Amino acid sequence: MASVLETKNIAVERPAAEGSLDPYGRLLRMLMPSLRGVVVYDGFSNLIWSSDEYNLSDEPHIITEAIANALIDSAEYPGTARTLDADRVIYSFALRGDHIELLGVVSLVSRLSGTQIEPRPLQTVRQLVLPALECLRREMALRMQLGSREHDLSLRDRDLDLVLDLSSKQSEAASDADEFSLILKTALERMDCALAALWVPDKNVSMSSTRSGQPMAADSLKRAQHHLMAWMQLQQRTLVVNHISKVASDVAAPYKILACPVRHRSERVMGVLAMFNPPSAPDFDVAQTRIAEVLAKRATNIVRAQYDSGTGLMTRQAFERQALALIGASNDADDNIILYLDIDRLHVINETFGMHIGDDVIVSVAESMAKNLPAGALSARISGDRLAALIPRSTMEGAAEVAEKIRAAAAAIVPRAGQGSFEVSVCVGVAPVQNSDNALAHALATAEIACKAAKDRGRNRVEMFQDSDHSIIRRHTDILIIGKLRDALDTNSFRLDAQPILPLRGNYGRPRFELLIRMLGDRGEIIPPSKFLSSAERYQLMPTIDRWVVKRACELLGAHSSNVGEEFARFAINLSGQSLQDDTFLDFVVQQLKSSGVPPSVLCFELTETATIGNLTKAQEFMRTLQELGCQFALDDFGTGVSSLAYLKDLSVNYLKIDGSFVRDAVSNARSESMIKAIAQLAKVMCMETIAEYVETDALRVRMADLGVDYGQGFAMGKAQTLEDLLQELAIYEATVSNWSIPESLIDTVVIAT
Repeated sequence: MASVLETKNIAVERPAAEGSLDPYGRLLRMLMPSLRGVVVYDGFSNLIWSSDEYNLSDEPHIITEAIANALIDSAEYPGTARTLDADRVIYSFALRGDHIELLGVVSLVSRLSGTQIEPRPLQTVRQLVLPALECLRREMALRMQLGSREHDLSLRDRDLDLVLDLSSKQSEAASDADEFSLILKTALERMDCALAALWVPDKNVSMSSTRSGQPMAADSLKRAQHHLMAWMQLQQRTLVVNHISKVASDVAAPYKILACPVRHRSERVMGVLAMFNPPSAPDFDVAQTRIAEVLAKRATNIVRAQYDSGTGLMTRQAFERQALALIGASNDADDNIILYLDIDRLHVINETFGMHIGDDVIVSVAESMAKNLPAGALSARISGDRLAALIPRSTMEGAAEVAEKIRAAAAAIVPRAGQGSFEVSVCVGVAPVQNSDNALAHALATAEIACKAAKDRGRNRVEMFQDSDHSIIRRHTDILIIGKLRDALDTNSFRLDAQPILPLRGNYGRPRFELLIRMLGDRGEIIPPSKFLSSAERYQLMPTIDRWVVKRACELLGAHSSNVGEEFARFAINLSGQSLQDDTFLDFVVQQLKSSGVPPSVLCFELTETATIGNLTKAQEFMRTLQELGCQFALDDFGTGVSSLAYLKDLSVNYLKIDGSFVRDAVSNARSESMIKAIAQLAKVMCMETIAEYVETDALRVRMADLGVDYGQGFAMGKAQTLEDLLQELAIYEATVSNWSIPESLIDTVVIAT
């Protein structure tokens, strides 16, 4: 029995117990007047409390017997009875906790009274003192719990000290690699071990450090990594190896080992933090295990913060830190090349098959990139479906070859979603890292520009950044002009021009105008939309610009509401797809109409075909709400989308604006001519009217009329002028058109644009 007690004493730490149990002694005497003394021991046969009269220090076998009996007796209060001499009997009862654990033993020293020869039966005594035993059991359980909590708090205090120590030194770490080194250094110092190592194979993390400064043999370290990773992935828990068998020493390095898992967010083991000591060193103990687990948790947090959870690539912040360190250590920044990758039409995949399928595509493309990058390259998920890589010690041509392998690997992905499948393609931009104040940021920007140029040229391409490339120059200009655009929005440095939209056949109809935004330069010069709208779209500023246009147009038209009534002019305002995506934009337009007093029927909003189809549900809600107020709608750039006819039946529009690419060469291109004629006929069947853009010559004006187009817009129809000047001259327009004979069906026609 003693061996059982010894084992238990090693396995469980003895709880602290303080304070007198006198009240319980008095209660026991009330219940059993023949009591001479009470003695209480804990579950490890350590004395907790005894009445003044007695203790059982001379009878240790009594407590040993009671504890041993409790281990085999499943009764609620298992007990034993032992006669000491002619007038004394000891009844011992074990106290158990809620989880059957042994809390302690209560021994009651009773005397035989009067003519009593035989002691009372154990069961009878148990029933007498049962209320006191229950109260004492609760007291012991509470003390055990408090003792455990004090022990836990002590451990947590030590853990907190360790974490604070690591945090105080974190500022010294310039990179994640430095933080890993700090963890290994802390392990060596706090645990007095010979060697500390950290391995996370998926993330190319393999580090080790020795207390002596002498590195461990590479072969031995590699064998240890292989075996420890295998053991850790099998056991999924902290491992302590203090006794090394001969078989194990023949397979791996003969060391005492303490190894803790480094876990992925999914809780799978992705790495191991290990401490090693020679066989002659003391065994790794519980305190050292706690330290190791805290350090492993710290390493886990660093890895999780450093790598994107979805793709396994670095986060942008970690990428920038390591890339800057790599560039700083390079003799020539031009030897480093940046790749910038964007997945083509991912939004279509998300909308058609679901976001989870789109996420799978991103992961597959990220894996393709990681597999095709050379050793030493860094790769990251910049945001969403945009990835980047830094290839050190490379040329532009060599990096372009790597980019082409990545593009081909992505194109070879064959994803499936339910009953359908789709193609995956990417665009990759390649740019050098040049010596400058913000070398990495500039290289990422130029690589992104090259990537966008690849999209402009048909997608599924690799493009190298070249200063002489006009498309790249334009995108680079976007970056330069964005600052001026933000300043213009802050200082209200815009104006609205109005270009007439006139009937092509006969002098009937009310005047219609498209409102065009112009940006004013520092010297008051006019900057046309072609110079800043692409930058606004790229940097998500179109909703802000559209709000300015709507508000300014309503202000000016409201101030001249007497001249722009429903019986006279109509004005068109262009809106972007980004504004349709803005959930607050519709309420803004309605509020501007109400506050300005402009009749809604004066306005017609133009939506591009691509933006409308790409936001079909929101576009339908937007159109329905404003049409109920009296506004009209035109579908701009009609004919350029791949699904024009399929979606047209779902859109309640009043006008189709035929894209200028068809109009420009209609005189010389039979296909363009046929397309325009078909659109005009389709519009009539669907009770819509057509407007031809870019009618620049009289020959085009005549040809558009012959093909059945209703209205024309361009230099051959009339030049634009400022909206303020136009509104001042509306009285002249009114006098001019007052004698026109107008078909009733055209009185309410409207068009609008930016």
